[in-house]
Amino acid sequence: MHDKQDESVGHLVEEFLTARATRKPSPHTLEAYRRDLRAVAALVGDDPATPLPLDQVTISALSPRVMRAAFARYAAPRAASSVHRAWSAWNSFFTFLVAEGVVAGNPMPAVGRPRAPLPQPKPLRGEDTPEELLASVAREDGRQRDPWPERDVAVLALALCAGLRLSELLALRVSSLSGRAGERRVDVAGKGGRPRVVPVEPELDRVLVAYLDSRARRFGPRSVRPDSPLLVDRRGEPLRRGGLQYLVDSCYRRAGIGDRVPRGARLHALRHTFATRLAEDGASAAEIMRLLGHASLASSQTYIEVTAGQQRAAVRANRTNRALAGLVAGVQAG
Repeated sequence: MHDKQDESVGHLVEEFLTARATRKPSPHTLEAYRRDLRAVAALVGDDPATPLPLDQVTISALSPRVMRAAFARYAAPRAASSVHRAWSAWNSFFTFLVAEGVVAGNPMPAVGRPRAPLPQPKPLRGEDTPEELLASVAREDGRQRDPWPERDVAVLALALCAGLRLSELLALRVSSLSGRAGERRVDVAGKGGRPRVVPVEPELDRVLVAYLDSRARRFGPRSVRPDSPLLVDRRGEPLRRGGLQYLVDSCYRRAGIGDRVPRGARLHALRHTFATRLAEDGASAAEIMRLLGHASLASSQTYIEVTAGQQRAAVRANRTNRALAGLVAGVQAG
């Protein structure tokens, strides 16, 4: 079991990431693992001001006491959510090492882990903003070099009406849309390998059909074969992460709603708008969980809690409440 205990942490981290790659995580996720693992490992020395090179840190040196000290140093300048994420990365790393027979046990249960607050939803601001966005993008903009409103509306509609993540949009194939008229659905390869099925209403179906028809006119019928990526750029090539983000940002600019997009949300604001409207229209946390592909009910519950808070704020703004307050004060004075 212990023939690898003198191996460097840097080498074992790369082995771990290679093993994780078979689960097909996004490059962003793998890089986050690498960054968190290396950052904490650099703090295991006696002098936190002088980080140790990872090739000088052996896995046998990472006792519970050493890991507690390293995480204390790591946590000092960082938010609880960042420390929680790093703790999870190290817990997965040691679980891998135990399974591989590199170490006898996982020291992470002995390292304190802060409770990470659930991220708050960041939907588009403004009651009619989604409708304004779609209407604006549906109009051909003469300032664009090669306008393709059918494609742009399809991207926005899939996020606003099906709640898809960026990675899920990029993974879609033409064959991901299935079912007969009135019972259409989209098969989604969800986060963490959790597949789900999202119903496609007739309005969204018509948008997607119009997009695929326009694509066939642009690039020929072979461009919409079942195994083809569903979303492509203006050259007919599969959309990439950066291209999709740029597309959504450009739609915001064209619609003039940049000030209504929460900071850092970008495409995710469309998914959050989908979920928030579900909650406003009475969907349960369990229904939101299934439609969004959440791993836990707690994540879905935040949308309902936010909606309840908005409702209370609206009631609080009612001027009659202020009149009641004055009335009660007058009665007490009498």
